[in-house]
Formats: sequence, C-alpha cells, structure tokens
Amino acid sequence: MSIAYETTRRRLTVRQVEAAEQLLNAAEIEVEQTGYAALSMRGVARRAGLASATAYTYFSSKDHLLGELLWRRIAAVPETRNEQSTDAAASLAKRLSRVVYDLGEITNGSPEVIAACTQALLSSNPDVKPLRDRIGLDIRRRMAAASGDQRDKHLIDVLVTTYFGALLSAGMGHIKHSDVPAFVESALLLMTESREDLK
Repeated sequence: MSIAYETTRRRLTVRQVEAAEQLLNAAEIEVEQTGYAALSMRGVARRAGLASATAYTYFSSKDHLLGELLWRRIAAVPETRNEQSTDAAASLAKRLSRVVYDLGEITNGSPEVIAACTQALLSSNPDVKPLRDRIGLDIRRRMAAASGDQRDKHLIDVLVTTYFGALLSAGMGHIKHSDVPAFVESALLLMTESREDLK
C-alpha cells in the first residue's frame, strides 16, 4: 500500500487520505511561517480547513504530524543508482556519498521545515517512535545497499549516526542544512581513509 494511504496510527481509506494530505500540506506552510515553537495542531487544522478534532484523529500531536511529514519526504527520495568501480575503497566512499547527497533533496527550499521535523523526532510521543525507527531503518537500508559487496556494518552504523548528528546540528543552527551532505561526505572520506591506513 502506498505511503499516502496510511499513517503510523491507522490505515486510511481513499476518502480519508485527502484530509491527511491537507493536514500535512498545511503543516508545511504553517511551520515555515511560525517555526516549531509556535506551531499548533489548531493552527494547522484551521489552515487545512478542518476541525481540530478531525486533525487529532490522524495525528496525536504536532510532533507526530511533523515526523510523518519528514518520513514522507524521505520515502519520496528515489533510490540511489550507483556504478561499480575497480578501486574498491574509492568506489565505496563514492557510492555512499551519492546516497547522502540524494537524501539532501529533503532540505531543498525549506530548511525551516526540516529543522522542525528533526526537532519533532526527539519527542517522547509514542506515535513518533515508529516514525523515528522507520526513518532510521530506511536511511540505513539505503546506505547498506550502496555499500555493495563491501558491506561494513560498523562503517554504516557510524555513517548513519553522523548523518543524523549533522541534521540535528543543522536544526540547532550550527551548520546550514544545505551543508549537511558535504559535511557527511567529509566524515565518510576520513572514515574510509582511516580504514585504509590501518590495513
């Protein structure tokens, strides 16, 4: 079933999906104007032309709503297509870097939205945890697939952690969201160079 037809709380009928999409679209516009702190479910529902009670039947909180928005953005990023190289180490770094740059598409045009979504993922709301897990697993799966025959669990684990750490740093304003892919690529090159030095 398409991601457009389900949320972490319930599966949606074709009629219900329109309301969920209205809320997600409204949240994206609203958070760009108000920021995370001032964002409210009532404001999102009003912008979507729906009652607040209706909004809460789909999303339990603004964090749940923003987490769903981030998941949909990530799920919409096409799978990375990589070519093999005769230089295994360089090829590994190159393939993983492409995944990171492809994922950078989620920040295009709306760093405020991604900053708010990243903050929402830190929520203790029980409806956010499945989204946090789903996002982490999807990003790890993409990186593991890109690593090809040289699958290195530890390297992938560190790279995924570096990626989320960079997103969090961008959300706190320490770096620009547009700089996240280059930052993670630099870390990746350091990791792969260090592994070669240890051989």
